[in-house]
Order: sequence, then structure tokens, then C-alpha cells
Amino acid sequence: MDQSRLDDLTARLRAAGCVFAEDEAALLAERADDAAHLEALVARRVSGEPLEHVLGYVDFHGLRVAVDPGVFVPRQRTTLLVDEAVALARRAGRPARLPDGGPGSGPGGRPEGGSDGRTVVVDLCCGAGALGLATAVSLGGDETVALHASDVDPAAVACAARNVAAVGGTAYEGDLFDPLPAGLRGRVDLLLANVPYVPSGEIPLLPREARDHEAHVALDGGGDGLDVLRRVATEAPAWLAPGGHLLTESGERQAAGAVAVLGRAGLVARVVRDDDIGATIVVGTLPAET
Repeated sequence: MDQSRLDDLTARLRAAGCVFAEDEAALLAERADDAAHLEALVARRVSGEPLEHVLGYVDFHGLRVAVDPGVFVPRQRTTLLVDEAVALARRAGRPARLPDGGPGSGPGGRPEGGSDGRTVVVDLCCGAGALGLATAVSLGGDETVALHASDVDPAAVACAARNVAAVGGTAYEGDLFDPLPAGLRGRVDLLLANVPYVPSGEIPLLPREARDHEAHVALDGGGDGLDVLRRVATEAPAWLAPGGHLLTESGERQAAGAVAVLGRAGLVARVVRDDDIGATIVVGTLPAET
């Protein structure tokens, strides 16, 4: 595409309020199959649809993750949650899957007790499944990670299922823990719970892209933004392995409240921040058995 055409696209996007109009014009031009397709993509973006929905993907933690229309778009600040989860798993020295006939293995070469030795990761309120996927890839994929994801939104589950299949993961449709296999209870090493945390009264104040094009169930956290986290925290200890971790994103002003919620559930909670990317997460750890 010649520069004059790109300049025209940039001007249209900038007039529509796109801050990074030049970069977006280049991405849309690269994505388009032909001139008619490009015009359709630009029209969608100018109308306020998120760039990621128009492109059909988001680049997240070094991966290209599919994002379907209506599905929550993973924010770049949430890479902090992935980095912390990966660091915790590595620090724990979780073993890779045991070979057939390995020490302590049961029938079929799997360790006694029903576990195959992999790190068990659950991506709750998974959206497109980006957090679970990025965590699994960073830890070595399906050879070392058993990934399960769940979401109440059917569109999100369909999208996540395609994404997590790359690492042998499974996506389930249902409310929080309800659709997960019962055999995971007491075995989850990393519970990634990027729950909705926007207070209900602040939904109308969100940028149009989120307010009008992402499912409200992925955004609305109730009166104080902590309602869904309270539900997750109540059930989390029954699903976590001893020493397992619950990781959740938080607004900065909600962090203290989130720590209190996890503490009341019996988890040892702490806050992790990265001011450079404006990220705050709260980590709750189930005390190991003594």
C-alpha cells in the first residue's frame, strides 16, 4: 500500500479518536485481504470497536492470542500476573511429568494419587484464555503444565478453547469453579483469577471500547468491585494444593480490600505492583501442610 493511502487511513483513525492512529493504520492494512476488506476493518474501528476485535487477535506476553468480538481483551498490564505466576511455579520447583514406569508411578506411569506430576493451572474467568496460555507456554507447555480454563460467557469459552488447545488445555463453560473436573479439588498449584473488579457504578465511566464492546459480565465487580473475588476466595482453599497460589488483578485503591478478602478465606495475601505498567495484583497462598 502506498504512503498516501496509509496517510488517509491514519487521518480517519485519528479523527475518530485513535491515539496511535499511525500504528493502527499499518496493522489494519496488514490484516486486510483486499481494499474492500480494509475498508470494512477501518469502518469497524472508526465506529469504536476495539482494535483487537477488529484484528481478531492481541499480542500478549510474546504470544498472538485470538480475541473474538465481544470477548474481554487482555490488558498488557496483566502480564505482571503471568510473570508472578511463572516465578512462583519455578520457585516451587514443580516436577515435569514423570516418564512411564518412573519412581512412584502408578498404572500407566502416572504417580499415585491421580496426578501426572505436571503443574496444575486453572484460569478462572478466563476470557480469551490468554493468562493460562501465557503461563503454560512460559513453563514449558503441556509437557509440564495441565491447563484448565473456565468462563460463564459462551463466546469467551469458544475463543479460549481454541487458544488453550495449543498447550493441551481445556476450556469449560460455567460459573467459576462449577464446570471444573472434581478431580482438580485440592490439586491446583496456580489459580489465575482475573475476576471483574470495576464497581458497578463506574461501568458507565469506562472507555467506549470496553463499555460498548466487551461483555459486562467480564467487567462488573459489584458495588465495591470485590463481589466476584469474594466468591472465588470462599471456594479457593478447597481447590488449591497445599502451598498453592491464587493470583488476581486489582485496582490500586482496591488492593487492601482484596488482601482482606483473601485473608478471611485463610490465604496468606500480599500485593505485587509494577508502577512502570500501572499493574497491581494480589497473591494469596494456601499454607502448606505441616
